[in-house]
Amino acid sequence: MRKMTTLFKSLLAFFCLSVLTYSNIVKAQVADDDFTFTIGLNSDQFFGFAPSFSGAYTLSPTTQLTFYGIHWSGGTGGAWGNWTEFGVGANFMLADGFGVNPSIGITGGNLLSSGAEGPSIFGDGIVPNLILSLNKEHIEGQGYFGYYAPLRNKAPEDGTTLSYIHYWANVGYKVSAKFSFGAHFEELINSGGSNVEESTSAYKWLGPYIQLSSPKHRVFARLTAGTDLVSGNDSFFKVGTGFSF
Repeated sequence: MRKMTTLFKSLLAFFCLSVLTYSNIVKAQVADDDFTFTIGLNSDQFFGFAPSFSGAYTLSPTTQLTFYGIHWSGGTGGAWGNWTEFGVGANFMLADGFGVNPSIGITGGNLLSSGAEGPSIFGDGIVPNLILSLNKEHIEGQGYFGYYAPLRNKAPEDGTTLSYIHYWANVGYKVSAKFSFGAHFEELINSGGSNVEESTSAYKWLGPYIQLSSPKHRVFARLTAGTDLVSGNDSFFKVGTGFSF
């Protein structure tokens, strides 16, 4: 009963935040020009093909209401109950070219709630996360931190729930508006869950990236590759593209 009460409170808080976000959007009566939407297509050897989207409603020169979604179902995620993620948040421009975007997401599937051993459910996990962005004339960068915690316990008697810490940071130099390069670091940590005594690193990636962009058409393509610092893994790759409108 306590677990169901906790679940109900978490889901209620999530939906209240979503309703509040929509309400603020309506009250602000923003024009179409104050809405942006981005579709991203990404692939790597751990998550496989993971399409995503994100959107933002501008409320003031320094504040945006944001939302995002990730379709984690590709690659090894095919065994995770068609794992998906959706979240809402707010982006704040604290200085010229520097933004902070806290969000909270919720997942559907069975990765966190049962370690991919139980049924696929809505409310599989909850994801507080934070994105830092930097976009200057010649410098670009992004930092991300997310904690994936099980929201429900659907693990079989001899199974476990799972939780993860996922973070990355990259910074690059803009040679021009159409070409940039830089360095990327990313780690995924199995931080525990039920009956897990210590955390383990699923991967730890470090390497360079190159990015080709078209400011006119608002599209980009990025290749990131390098070494995996976790013993037993030789290398990593990430290929991503996206477009905004």
